[in-house]
This record gives sequence, C-alpha cells and structure tokens, in this order.
Amino acid sequence: MPSTLHGIKVRTRQLINFALDNGWQVSRTPGGHLKFTKPGHKPIFISSTPSDYRADRNARANLRRADRHLETL
Repeated sequence: MPSTLHGIKVRTRQLINFALDNGWQVSRTPGGHLKFTKPGHKPIFISSTPSDYRADRNARANLRRADRHLETL
C-alpha cells in the first residue's frame, strides 16, 4: 500500500492505518477511490481526497460498524 499513498491526506492515511490494524485490506480502484475489504464483509469505498472534513470519521465509523455487525451474527 505505501506506493499508493501518494497524494493522500494525513487523516486518510490515519484511516488506512486504522483499517490495516483491524484486519482490513486497502487498495485503489481504477477511478482513484480507496477500497477497504475484509473476508466476510461487503467492501467499503471512500474518496482518496475527501472534501468533507467528516468523511474520514464517517468511513472509520463504517469500518467499525461492519466489524460489529459481523460479531453479532
């Protein structure tokens, strides 16, 4: 993933590190978005350059929600 971090803001890098620490895989789509995948979960997509200051927080919440949802099944 390090080679694909070019042009990504610090908050988004922190989100990527959070995801990697929690077992998610991160890749870039052909359109430049970030795709978070984990076995047993639906993929989560975010912009690699979000314009909303809450976008990274919302994405982190989505990752946490996805993990919590799987635990309750």
